[in-house]
Amino acid sequence: MTKYRVNVFFRVIKSKNMMLSQEDLRQIASKGITEQQIATQLEEFKTGFPFLKLEAAAAIGKGIIAPDEQEREQYVKAWEEYKAAGSDIVKFVPASGAASRMFKDMFAFLSADYDVPTTAFEKTYFDNIHKFAFFGELDKACKLACGKGVDQLIEAGEYKAVVDCMLGEKGLKYGRLPKGLLLFHNYEDGARTPVYEHLVEAALYASSKGKAYVHFTVSQEHLDFFKEEVAKDVEKCQEKFGITYDVSFSVQKPSTDTVAANPDNTPFRTADGKLLFRPGGHGALIENLNEIAADVVFIKNIDNVVPDKLKGDTVTYKNLIAGVLVSLQKKAFEYLEVLDSGKYDHEKLEEIIHFVQRDLCCRKSDIKLLEDAELVIYLRGKLNRPMRVCGVVKNVGEPGGGPFLTYNQDGTVSLQILESSQIDKSNAEYQKMFTEGTHFNPVDLVCAVKDYKGNRFNLPDFVDKTTGFISSKSKDGKELKALELPGLWNGAMSDWSTVFVEVPLSTFNPVKTVNDLLREQHQ
Repeated sequence: MTKYRVNVFFRVIKSKNMMLSQEDLRQIASKGITEQQIATQLEEFKTGFPFLKLEAAAAIGKGIIAPDEQEREQYVKAWEEYKAAGSDIVKFVPASGAASRMFKDMFAFLSADYDVPTTAFEKTYFDNIHKFAFFGELDKACKLACGKGVDQLIEAGEYKAVVDCMLGEKGLKYGRLPKGLLLFHNYEDGARTPVYEHLVEAALYASSKGKAYVHFTVSQEHLDFFKEEVAKDVEKCQEKFGITYDVSFSVQKPSTDTVAANPDNTPFRTADGKLLFRPGGHGALIENLNEIAADVVFIKNIDNVVPDKLKGDTVTYKNLIAGVLVSLQKKAFEYLEVLDSGKYDHEKLEEIIHFVQRDLCCRKSDIKLLEDAELVIYLRGKLNRPMRVCGVVKNVGEPGGGPFLTYNQDGTVSLQILESSQIDKSNAEYQKMFTEGTHFNPVDLVCAVKDYKGNRFNLPDFVDKTTGFISSKSKDGKELKALELPGLWNGAMSDWSTVFVEVPLSTFNPVKTVNDLLREQHQ
């Protein structure tokens, strides 16, 4: 960094009452973040992010496809043929989330002024403790730490000792481990973690040429634990399915962290006077996804897994949405070749318009005003971009985002996955769309990330940077404002071609609390 650039930056920051020191600048540079990024982030704290303009909530026949039995068979066949051709397929699993939120109620029990289960949640946990897949390991941990097994501790009224052995350092350490490494499901040959279940899934729908590629995004502190777990699981899965695995890992890049701010929008500082940086949210993973060398990438959250006996629907519909993807991609590629050749008439352009509007659900109200040359440029832009097909489930009141028809910055209307923070709650019409929407986003994506010439798209080029959001957090008892980047399946994929397909609720079984593991889908 030259002296001139430092001085210029000081003038920019000083003019906004946000003075940064030379030490701040060194800290910023060490993370691979530019000074302009910090200036932009601090300005975003002041201005906030605009709400999105909505046309409607997506529904069956209005942006969401519900294939009939014959169509389902055709799509599954299309995917099987695509895999047989030897394309590169990767299963991408965001797995860096800590499990601490799963145990929020049990942490509260540890700090409560009572010693026996009192709330409905606590009673459910202890009444069903033998049903948890981790019971065997917990029983061993209790005997080592306390000299008594789980049942003996409960009989003695030492309920908190049991919870402490589950969460604490002298036991299973579940209070600080990531979800991916917890024991979720019981089998005759031993309990399985979500990591194991994802390896099994990869063999069932995402393997090609006798090989399955799986990529986990993890936190740096848990990387060695994941590698150890995968080393054990891969050996078992390879023997079971007769394929080989190529498992890779990545961590969220420091350059995607965002600076925290005080309530007055000045930089937040820690007790030692340093700037506080926070992870930029799952939207930062677009950088990790961008480095995946594949034709097709499946994306699914780490905690949405079920035992083998219930995997049938998951596998069927993963094959189906992948078949929808490669069928649409094939057609888009054919049309791009036509546009490249220059051998088309107005009737052919009308056919391509129909495909973009009907099949890719992207509309432009004034498209008829475009001259043929302008029309070709527009169509090429909408066809030559990353594509994703997203499974959506019927809305059953789970918290999270949903599918919408949304206005884009270029004036077009297309399908997007939105979170509640992106919607203006003061707009009664929008609020009704969100609360009465028929479908929900379970994070069930399959993505095509190469262009029609076989080149990888640079995925950050397709991010809508105006779709980040600001939340309230705290650090050492002090309030702060945190900035999250556009979400991975929200703004980070805003300028992709998006198609929604209805999938059954049986494919959506997230684990948000430890007691969710007691649901029949996880037993």
